[in-house]
Amino acid sequence: MSKPRQPTTPPRARETLRQALIALLDEAELSAKDISAHLGIREKDVYAHLEHIRRSLHATGATLETIPAACRSCGFVFAKRERLTPPGKCPNCRKEAISDPRFRIKGKQERSPD
Repeated sequence: MSKPRQPTTPPRARETLRQALIALLDEAELSAKDISAHLGIREKDVYAHLEHIRRSLHATGATLETIPAACRSCGFVFAKRERLTPPGKCPNCRKEAISDPRFRIKGKQERSPD
């Protein structure tokens, strides 16, 4: 007769990808390429996660701040751009030498336990 099996306890849940992304942006100002390198995900996926985080941070009282992209040739700043992805060409000089937008979390407040 064999011993009855002890119930297994599930391993402690790890931090989710978005939680890790929020922690990164809470500490530093990063571009999507930097985030991609830190988390080991595709740059294209970073933008989708950032969009979701931008909407969900409202509950904590924080905001996802975007430092806009700028043209390296003429200095034009894409200040009014709402999309998180970098623009393709500069509207002034039509060149493609554009710095990537950078992201950070501003005003993060911890939620009180219920």
